[in-house]
Amino acid sequence: MSGLPIFDVAGSALAAQSVRLNTVASNLANVDSTSGDPAKVYRAREPVFAAFQVGDDPSLAGVQVTRVDESRSPPLKRYEPGNPAADAQGYVYAPDIDPVAQLVNMISASRAYQADVEMVNTAKELALSTLNLGR
Repeated sequence: MSGLPIFDVAGSALAAQSVRLNTVASNLANVDSTSGDPAKVYRAREPVFAAFQVGDDPSLAGVQVTRVDESRSPPLKRYEPGNPAADAQGYVYAPDIDPVAQLVNMISASRAYQADVEMVNTAKELALSTLNLGR
């Protein structure tokens, strides 16, 4: 923990949004993955955030990732007998991931990350200005 809790708050938010961006990237990378076994299909992941107290002040809250949930939606079943991953009946299974929703989630996470970076930069500038007052 730093001497200025704003950096702890912003740092926790940066870490949380970084996990969110990584899960979205993983989901998008696996949109077109297939498997011959529905139990082995990639499941979309989504981080779950929770607030936590920063330092001794109960009014200061940071954010943390408590867990990363996997989607419970059933995989999409497609008839592709020529696919090398097809099962004995010629079906392949793909994850039920909406790429548009994932892109919206990515834009939201990216903007939140940018806002957190701006908060760190502003706090740093204010701290430096405060230190320079005594000169």
